[in-house]
Amino acid sequence: MSISSLTANTFLKVMKKPDKINIVKQALANLRPYLQQDGGDIIFVDLSDDDILKIKFADCCKDCKFKEKTKIIVEKQIRKFFPDLKSMIEVED
Repeated sequence: MSISSLTANTFLKVMKKPDKINIVKQALANLRPYLQQDGGDIIFVDLSDDDILKIKFADCCKDCKFKEKTKIIVEKQIRKFFPDLKSMIEVED
């Protein structure tokens, strides 16, 4: 099967974990300036073998009253690049 015959979702399913992590990290890097503009940040922690993303909010994002809304927006944006994401979990120190 050639890559050109694969759909985006099929391609992601055959990707190796390091490639998936790179996609997620790039998506987070694209979002990071918006969070940093308000004094916050988001940190990649892990992507499990079953495509569950663990992130950590940092700086002002840790205690922000809009953190849950921000989490929803971040997850939605990541799904644009990584539609097979099962869920995104926030972990704390």
